[in-house]
Amino acid sequence: MKGFLDFIREQGVVGLAVGFILGGAVSKVVAALVADIINPIVGVALGSAGNLANEFWKIGSVRILYGDFISVFIDFSIIAAVVYFGVKFIGLDKLDKKK
Repeated sequence: MKGFLDFIREQGVVGLAVGFILGGAVSKVVAALVADIINPIVGVALGSAGNLANEFWKIGSVRILYGDFISVFIDFSIIAAVVYFGVKFIGLDKLDKKK
């Protein structure tokens, strides 16, 4: 049991678990921001009054869902920016650097 507890303390398993939980929460907030605020604005700018994720080009019998791609790309970009600036703000980027 002692070896297991040492592993958890030394390897940061608890910190990793907390990171996953917070990451999931941030992901939900960002998804709501993108779906409820950013996508409608981008949709209006692209001439679509509806949901941006439902926009597509029809070529023959094929539908190319460009709106969904734009929506997912915006979502990814915001999550990546939040993670990057969060790590920089907290100073976690300096923990792995060797002196």
